Amino acid sequence: MYKVGITGGIGSGKTTVCKVFQVLGIPVFYADTEAKLIMVRDDLLIDGIKSAFGKDSYLSDGRLNNKHIAKIVFNNEDELAKLNALVHPAVFRAYTTWEQQVDSKVPYTLKEAALLFESGSYKLCDTSILVKSPLALKLDRVMNRDGISAQDVAARMDKQLSDDEKEKMADHLLLNDEAHAIIDQVMVLHQHFLKIAKTKIA
Repeated sequence: MYKVGITGGIGSGKTTVCKVFQVLGIPVFYADTEAKLIMVRDDLLIDGIKSAFGKDSYLSDGRLNNKHIAKIVFNNEDELAKLNALVHPAVFRAYTTWEQQVDSKVPYTLKEAALLFESGSYKLCDTSILVKSPLALKLDRVMNRDGISAQDVAARMDKQLSDDEKEKMADHLLLNDEAHAIIDQVMVLHQHFLKIAKTKIA
Protein backbone atom coordinates (compact mmCIF):
# COMPACT_ATOMS: atom_id res chain seq x y z
CA MET A 1 0.00 0.00 0.00
CA TYR A 2 1.31 3.42 -0.95
CA LYS A 3 2.02 5.61 2.09
CA VAL A 4 1.79 9.39 1.97
CA GLY A 5 2.99 11.66 4.76
CA ILE A 6 1.53 15.14 5.15
CA THR A 7 2.77 17.99 7.31
CA GLY A 8 2.70 21.74 7.70
CA GLY A 9 3.49 24.39 10.26
CA ILE A 10 1.03 25.33 12.97
CA GLY A 11 -1.93 27.12 11.39
CA SER A 12 -1.16 25.87 7.88
CA GLY A 13 -4.48 24.05 7.64
CA LYS A 14 -3.09 20.54 7.14
CA THR A 15 -5.94 18.97 9.13
CA THR A 16 -8.47 20.64 6.83
CA VAL A 17 -6.59 19.29 3.83
CA CYS A 18 -6.64 15.81 5.37
CA LYS A 19 -10.41 15.99 5.71
CA VAL A 20 -10.66 16.59 1.95
CA PHE A 21 -8.66 13.41 1.36
CA GLN A 22 -10.96 11.58 3.78
CA VAL A 23 -14.00 12.68 1.77
CA LEU A 24 -12.28 11.01 -1.19
CA GLY A 25 -12.17 7.77 0.80
CA ILE A 26 -8.54 7.92 1.90
CA PRO A 27 -7.82 6.79 5.50
CA VAL A 28 -5.84 9.29 7.57
CA PHE A 29 -3.67 8.57 10.61
CA TYR A 30 -3.52 11.70 12.77
CA ALA A 31 -0.18 11.30 14.55
CA ASP A 32 -0.59 14.31 16.86
CA THR A 33 -4.01 13.17 18.03
CA GLU A 34 -2.73 9.62 18.48
CA ALA A 35 0.22 10.89 20.52
CA LYS A 36 -2.15 12.50 23.04
CA LEU A 37 -4.10 9.24 23.35
CA ILE A 38 -1.17 6.90 23.79
CA MET A 39 0.39 9.15 26.42
CA VAL A 40 -2.45 8.05 28.71
CA ARG A 41 -2.94 4.52 27.33
CA ASP A 42 0.48 3.07 26.57
CA ASP A 43 1.83 1.67 29.85
CA LEU A 44 5.41 1.53 28.56
CA LEU A 45 5.27 5.18 27.53
CA ILE A 46 3.58 6.24 30.77
CA ASP A 47 6.31 4.57 32.81
CA GLY A 48 8.95 6.27 30.67
CA ILE A 49 7.41 9.71 31.14
CA LYS A 50 7.09 9.25 34.90
CA SER A 51 10.69 8.09 35.10
CA ALA A 52 11.95 11.05 33.06
CA PHE A 53 9.75 13.84 34.45
CA GLY A 54 8.48 12.57 37.80
CA LYS A 55 5.26 11.05 39.12
CA ASP A 56 3.62 14.48 38.95
CA SER A 57 3.56 14.05 35.17
CA TYR A 58 0.15 12.41 35.63
CA LEU A 59 -2.86 13.50 37.66
CA SER A 60 -4.59 11.18 40.12
CA ASP A 61 -7.26 10.30 37.53
CA GLY A 62 -4.65 9.17 35.01
CA ARG A 63 -4.70 12.25 32.80
CA LEU A 64 -1.46 13.81 31.65
CA ASN A 65 -0.45 16.80 33.76
CA ASN A 66 0.08 19.16 30.86
CA LYS A 67 1.08 22.11 33.04
CA HIS A 68 3.79 20.07 34.75
CA ILE A 69 5.19 18.76 31.46
CA ALA A 70 4.99 22.14 29.72
CA LYS A 71 6.84 23.85 32.56
CA ILE A 72 9.72 21.42 32.11
CA VAL A 73 10.02 21.19 28.33
CA PHE A 74 8.74 24.47 26.88
CA ASN A 75 11.94 26.48 27.13
CA ASN A 76 14.37 23.58 27.47
CA GLU A 77 15.37 21.92 24.18
CA ASP A 78 17.13 19.04 25.92
CA GLU A 79 14.05 18.17 27.98
CA LEU A 80 11.80 18.51 24.93
CA ALA A 81 14.09 16.18 22.98
CA LYS A 82 13.87 13.72 25.88
CA LEU A 83 10.07 13.80 25.74
CA ASN A 84 10.03 13.39 21.96
CA ALA A 85 12.44 10.46 22.22
CA LEU A 86 9.83 8.72 24.37
CA VAL A 87 6.69 9.68 22.45
CA HIS A 88 7.80 9.34 18.82
CA PRO A 89 8.67 5.61 18.95
CA ALA A 90 5.30 4.91 20.58
CA VAL A 91 3.52 6.80 17.79
CA PHE A 92 5.56 4.89 15.20
CA ARG A 93 4.33 1.63 16.74
CA ALA A 94 0.74 2.85 16.71
CA TYR A 95 1.07 3.89 13.06
CA THR A 96 2.42 0.47 12.06
CA THR A 97 -0.48 -1.24 13.84
CA TRP A 98 -2.98 1.13 12.20
CA GLU A 99 -1.52 0.47 8.73
CA GLN A 100 -1.91 -3.27 9.21
CA GLN A 101 -5.60 -2.80 10.00
CA VAL A 102 -6.43 -0.65 6.95
CA ASP A 103 -8.48 -2.36 4.23
CA SER A 104 -6.05 -3.76 1.66
CA LYS A 105 -8.29 -2.46 -1.14
CA VAL A 106 -7.51 1.15 -0.18
CA PRO A 107 -5.10 2.58 -2.81
CA TYR A 108 -3.08 4.68 -0.40
CA THR A 109 -3.07 6.10 3.12
CA LEU A 110 -2.19 9.44 4.64
CA LYS A 111 -0.16 10.08 7.78
CA GLU A 112 -0.66 13.57 9.20
CA ALA A 113 2.08 14.77 11.54
CA ALA A 114 3.23 18.25 12.54
CA LEU A 115 6.74 16.88 13.11
CA LEU A 116 6.85 14.56 10.11
CA PHE A 117 10.40 15.58 9.22
CA GLU A 118 11.63 16.50 12.69
CA SER A 119 10.68 13.08 14.10
CA GLY A 120 12.03 11.14 11.14
CA SER A 121 8.63 9.52 10.56
CA TYR A 122 8.68 10.63 6.92
CA LYS A 123 11.04 7.68 6.43
CA LEU A 124 8.05 5.37 7.01
CA CYS A 125 6.26 6.97 4.05
CA ASP A 126 6.76 6.61 0.30
CA THR A 127 6.26 10.30 -0.38
CA SER A 128 5.43 13.51 1.48
CA ILE A 129 3.25 16.62 1.18
CA LEU A 130 3.87 20.03 2.72
CA VAL A 131 0.87 22.30 3.32
CA LYS A 132 2.19 25.84 3.19
CA SER A 133 0.51 29.12 4.17
CA PRO A 134 1.69 32.74 4.54
CA LEU A 135 2.94 33.61 8.02
CA ALA A 136 0.34 36.33 8.63
CA LEU A 137 -2.47 33.93 7.74
CA LYS A 138 -1.11 31.20 10.01
CA LEU A 139 -0.80 33.65 12.90
CA ASP A 140 -4.36 34.85 12.41
CA ARG A 141 -5.76 31.31 12.24
CA VAL A 142 -4.07 30.11 15.42
CA MET A 143 -4.79 33.29 17.38
CA ASN A 144 -8.49 32.98 16.55
CA ARG A 145 -8.58 29.21 17.09
CA ASP A 146 -6.71 29.04 20.40
CA GLY A 147 -7.32 32.54 21.77
CA ILE A 148 -3.62 33.26 22.25
CA SER A 149 -1.29 36.11 21.35
CA ALA A 150 0.89 36.39 18.27
CA GLN A 151 3.92 36.06 20.56
CA ASP A 152 2.63 32.73 21.90
CA VAL A 153 2.00 31.46 18.37
CA ALA A 154 5.50 32.49 17.32
CA ALA A 155 6.95 30.61 20.30
CA ARG A 156 5.18 27.45 19.14
CA MET A 157 6.41 27.95 15.58
CA ASP A 158 9.98 28.20 16.82
CA LYS A 159 9.73 24.58 17.98
CA GLN A 160 9.26 23.40 14.39
CA LEU A 161 11.34 23.56 11.22
CA SER A 162 10.55 26.56 9.02
CA ASP A 163 8.43 26.13 5.91
CA ASP A 164 11.51 26.78 3.77
CA GLU A 165 13.36 23.93 5.48
CA LYS A 166 10.38 21.61 5.16
CA GLU A 167 9.88 22.50 1.51
CA LYS A 168 13.39 21.28 0.72
CA MET A 169 12.46 17.88 2.13
CA ALA A 170 8.89 17.54 0.83
CA ASP A 171 8.00 15.86 -2.46
CA HIS A 172 4.76 17.79 -3.03
CA LEU A 173 3.50 21.24 -2.08
CA LEU A 174 -0.05 22.43 -1.40
CA LEU A 175 -0.62 26.19 -1.09
CA ASN A 176 -3.33 26.94 1.45
CA ASP A 177 -3.22 30.71 1.07
CA GLU A 178 -6.88 31.48 0.23
CA ALA A 179 -5.75 32.47 -3.28
CA HIS A 180 -5.32 28.96 -4.68
CA ALA A 181 -8.25 26.51 -4.52
CA ILE A 182 -7.16 23.80 -2.08
CA ILE A 183 -9.70 21.23 -3.30
CA ASP A 184 -8.39 21.49 -6.87
CA GLN A 185 -4.84 20.96 -5.63
CA VAL A 186 -5.86 17.96 -3.56
CA MET A 187 -7.66 16.41 -6.54
CA VAL A 188 -4.52 16.68 -8.67
CA LEU A 189 -2.45 14.91 -6.03
CA HIS A 190 -5.20 12.34 -5.43
CA GLN A 191 -5.19 11.34 -9.10
CA HIS A 192 -1.40 11.22 -9.06
CA PHE A 193 -1.34 8.89 -6.05
CA LEU A 194 -4.05 6.67 -7.55
CA LYS A 195 -1.91 6.16 -10.66
CA ILE A 196 1.13 5.29 -8.58
CA ALA A 197 -0.90 2.89 -6.43
CA LYS A 198 -2.20 1.10 -9.55
CA THR A 199 1.36 0.75 -10.82
CA LYS A 200 2.43 -0.80 -7.51
CA ILE A 201 -0.44 -3.27 -7.58
CA ALA A 202 0.31 -4.21 -11.19
